[in-house]
Amino acid sequence: MSQCSYLSRSQIQTMHNIGSTRTAQRVMQQLSEYVSSFMDGEKVYYLNAEGRKLTGCKKVCKKLTTAKHYIMRNYLFIAYGCPDGWKNEMRLKYKDVNVVADALFEEEGKFCLIEIDHTQKMSANKIKIEKYKKLISYGKLKSPTFIWMTTTEYRRKQLLKMCEGLDVQIFTITDFY
Repeated sequence: MSQCSYLSRSQIQTMHNIGSTRTAQRVMQQLSEYVSSFMDGEKVYYLNAEGRKLTGCKKVCKKLTTAKHYIMRNYLFIAYGCPDGWKNEMRLKYKDVNVVADALFEEEGKFCLIEIDHTQKMSANKIKIEKYKKLISYGKLKSPTFIWMTTTEYRRKQLLKMCEGLDVQIFTITDFY
């Protein structure tokens, strides 16, 4: 939980192979001394002060409107098998380019960059893509795979057009429900 910041009940079920919703809810209730929760379609859990102390986690999470962004990123984390080398919020900087990837991991010797498009303006996405293209042209990113998750099919098509020439996979949140 410390790596993911926020996890929905269904994500916890998937990650820990818990068969039923009731069992997952009961387990999380037993952990209530260490986790807090709020409703966002389903229960979303995060470490409270006691949980952070127990796990050594430094990141303080609260009930935030940005939690959906983390939940979307976690779907990709789970879908790619919870890679050991997964790193959240990775800054990539070289010369005049400074960009923060939502997450990054390596698969078969190739970097995979995760981008979550939850409430981002498309113009901001375009700027970010241009920064990535610049890093590639500088030779700082060697043929990475870009993995995006967005909210609608329309936004997926827009991102696909902007990422032309890149190795890209674009999912919508509905691909994971």
